[in-house]
Amino acid sequence: MANLNTRFFGLELKNPLIAASSSLTATPESVAKFSECGVGAIVLKSVFEEEVLNEYDQMAQNYSSTHFEEFIDYFDYKIRNNVLGNYGKFIREARKNSEVPIIASINCISAGDWLQFASQVQDAGADAIELNLMVLPSNMNRTAEENHLFYLEAVKEVQRKVSVPVSVKISSYFSDLAKFCKEIDALKIDGITLFNRFATPDIDIKKEKLVEASPLSSEAEHLMALRWVGLLSSRLNCTLAASSGIHSWEQVVKMLLAGASAVQMATAFYNKNIEYALEVVNGLKTWMKNKGYEKIDDFRGKLASDKTANPGFYERAQFLSSFGDFEKK
Repeated sequence: MANLNTRFFGLELKNPLIAASSSLTATPESVAKFSECGVGAIVLKSVFEEEVLNEYDQMAQNYSSTHFEEFIDYFDYKIRNNVLGNYGKFIREARKNSEVPIIASINCISAGDWLQFASQVQDAGADAIELNLMVLPSNMNRTAEENHLFYLEAVKEVQRKVSVPVSVKISSYFSDLAKFCKEIDALKIDGITLFNRFATPDIDIKKEKLVEASPLSSEAEHLMALRWVGLLSSRLNCTLAASSGIHSWEQVVKMLLAGASAVQMATAFYNKNIEYALEVVNGLKTWMKNKGYEKIDDFRGKLASDKTANPGFYERAQFLSSFGDFEKK
C-alpha cells in the first residue's frame, strides 16, 4: 500500500493534500468534515489585520477627535483582543474537531506590534502558523529592499514570539523571487507556499464600474506555481508547497514531481465539495501504485530543475518555434 506521508509546516503529515485557508475552513463543523475526508492538514480561515484596522477606523468615525484620542489606547487594546480572542476560541474548537494538524493563518500588512498576537494563536492550540503575506509593489516611493524588509521582519517577529513551526505564503510579485526565497529560507522558516491569492480588481463594462474579480482560481494558474516549485525545490533547505490553480490529483502529482512536499487546495472544494478530498487522495494513491512507487520521496523532485534532462524548460520565457507550429485541437 502506498505511503503518502510527507513533511510540511515543520510537521509530519499523513498525505500532501492541505485544505487551504478559505471560508470553507471557517467553522469547526467544516474543519471536522475536512478531517474526516482525509486531508493531511487544515489551514484555518485567516485572521486579517485589516479586520482590526477597519473596525478601528469605524470606531474613530463615531467619536470626536478629542474624545477619541483620550481613549485611543483603550480602543486599540479592546478591538485587537476581541478579534484575536474570537480567533483563539475558533482554534480551540477546531482542534477538538480535527484528527489532523490545525494551522492558524495570520494575514498581515505590517510587521509591527500586531504580530505579538501570534503567541495567543499558539496558546490556543494551533499546531503551526502560516503567515499569509503580500505587499503589492505599487508604491512608487518604496524600494524593493523596503518591501523585502517587511516580509523578513514579519517572519522574524513571529519566530521570536512562538515555538510552533512558522511557514510563509507569498505572492509572485517579486522581480528577484529566487533571491527573496533564499533570504526567507535563511531564516530557517518551516516552509514556503507558492503562491497566495488576494482580491483582484475587474471592470464591469456594462455598468462602467470597478468590481472585485472572482476569488476562485482557474486550472491554468497552477503552471505559475509549477515553474517556481521546479526551479526552487532543490535549491532551498525548507520545504515547498504549491498553491493556486490546483484542481485535481493529476496536478497534485505534477507538483510533487517538480519537488513540492505538499499542495494547498481551495477552489476545487468550492466547485465540487469537501468530499472531493477523498477522490484527490485516492487518485494520488492509485497513480503511485500503478507506477510502483511505495512512498512520496520515491518520486518527489524527480522533475525538478536539477534532475530533468532539459532544465531550460523552467526558465524559458519565449515560445521559440513551438508557437509557430501550434494548432488548436
